[in-house]
Amino acid sequence: MELKKEAAETPVSLNYKRMVVSSPFQKLIKSKKRFTLFTTVFFLAFSLLLPILAFYSDILTKPLIEPFSWGWAFAFAQFFMTWGVCHLYIKKAAQFDQIAKDVLEAEEKEMGRDGQ
Repeated sequence: MELKKEAAETPVSLNYKRMVVSSPFQKLIKSKKRFTLFTTVFFLAFSLLLPILAFYSDILTKPLIEPFSWGWAFAFAQFFMTWGVCHLYIKKAAQFDQIAKDVLEAEEKEMGRDGQ
């Protein structure tokens, strides 16, 4: 809702071609891609490790604390990993939103200087 309200308050037509090639915007896109790739690879690797270890080794059958095996520990660790990734995503998304807002504000100022 806030974005729509802010958009209604600023009737300035932005130069998107200039904004897309700007250094701050390019840094934003690069950091978002890097974050998305890293978290996706980590999530998939961690998630797929459980069935791989379960089917192709006996590591997860060894006792950790009676009556729990390493398999149970790894399965429960996946819940914590998912919550951790979600928490990290929320923090990073807030940073990305702030950077995007800064890019838009800089473009609005630039449009004001150009007299458009």
